[in-house]
Order: sequence, then structure tokens, then C-alpha cells
Amino acid sequence: MPETLQVALVGYGFVGKLFHAPLISAVHGLTLHSVVSSNAVAVHADHPEARVSPDLGVVLADPAVQLIVIATPNVLHASQAHAALDAGKHVIVDKPFTVTVAEADAVIEHAARAGRVLSVFHNRRYDSDFLTLQQLIASGALGEVTQFESHFDRFRLEVRDRWRERSGPGAGLWYDLAPHLLDQALQFDMQRVGAGLRFGGFAACAVQALRSVGVGSFQAHRRRLAVVGDQRLRALLVAQVFDFLRAGQHAGLF
Repeated sequence: MPETLQVALVGYGFVGKLFHAPLISAVHGLTLHSVVSSNAVAVHADHPEARVSPDLGVVLADPAVQLIVIATPNVLHASQAHAALDAGKHVIVDKPFTVTVAEADAVIEHAARAGRVLSVFHNRRYDSDFLTLQQLIASGALGEVTQFESHFDRFRLEVRDRWRERSGPGAGLWYDLAPHLLDQALQFDMQRVGAGLRFGGFAACAVQALRSVGVGSFQAHRRRLAVVGDQRLRALLVAQVFDFLRAGQHAGLF
């Protein structure tokens, strides 16, 4: 395999533009070869060297492309992953991996048959607050972790008109923010995981993971993470990752 992987990004909406394209461009050994998008002007404004096509089939037929990164609406993930695997490409799918477990199993089995690498993009495993928390736990400073709380809190007076907020398969906060929270909780091998969702002025998602007893209540908090250990120590962490992203400081984050 060549030293530099030629990557095609499928989708150039919010996630493709803000997360995937900057990351691909910043990582040594990856080249943003192509973008599947109907808006070539927007892509070329940010990445003038990238090829742009509105047709996924055209990009999949290009022998130069080795890795496909899927950043399209969730309901398309499974079918596009299958198409990429059929074309002999390695595949990364933005979370959530698929809309259903059956779809996920089918894509995993397909990748195994094709002998291609398949992975899910969980960028928040590498957030500074979460990495700090992992270091604290590994150092033993908190002792045995007895409770882990993770929150994403939003304040929106009006719901935005986009596919993520519309009714339909793969839409809503459970498929948007919840995969990050559940994934982080599972990294700590918690024995019980409970989740809560509240709508109103605050639209938020939270996960509480407990090693022993209880299903906790949820309220909107400003903190991102709260962890309690049996040493009676508590870690409260707040992330500012989006402030850096909005300021255009992409490369420094990754």
C-alpha cells in the first residue's frame, strides 16, 4: 500500500466541512483526493486541489481512491458503505455507524468478506477533556470510579430546519449526540449505562454510567463530564473544542 492514502470524502455538509475535510488535510499520510458533493464551489473554496463529483459511483470507480469517508445523512450510511466495499475501498463511517443493528452487522460482515478495513469515526474519544479524564483514572487519582456523567447541553430558541432535526430514520439527538456519550461511557467498561433526554429551551443529551446501583436523574449542566471515585474525589471537566473549530483552528486540534 502506498505511503500516502488517497481519500474520498462523501458529503460536504456541516460534518464533512468542519470535521472530516480539515482532519484529512491535516494528517500526514492522507490526501483529500475527491469529494462527493453537489456544491463544487463550496468544496473548492476550502480545498481547491480536490476533485469534486456529485456522483458517488464516479468516485468509487476511480482506482486512485483507496479510502472512503462517509459523512452523509445517517440513513445513507449502510448503503454507501456497502457500495464502497463492493468497489474494493477501505471505509470509515461517521457516527452513528448505521441506523439499525442489523445494518451494522451486515456492513461488518461485508468488510470481512471483502478483506477491507472498516471503522467508525468517533472523534470525541480524542477530546481534551475526555483524554484528561482517562489520564486521571489511569493514574489512580480518583480510585475506583463509581459514577460517570457526560453531558451535551444546547440552548436553542428554535429547532433548525435540517435533516438532523426532522422526523425520520436516523434523525434526532439519539442519533446525533448520544453515540458520542454512549461510546465514552463504554470506554470505561461501566456495568450499567442509563441515558436521559430532555426537550424545551434546552435540548440536551446525557449519559450516567454506574458501576453498582441506581439510575440517576438528568438536568442540564454547563459541565461536560463529572466523575466520582471511591476516594471521594470528583473531577469536573468542561470542553471548549467547538470554540477552536469555529475559529478555524482545525489542524491544531488533531
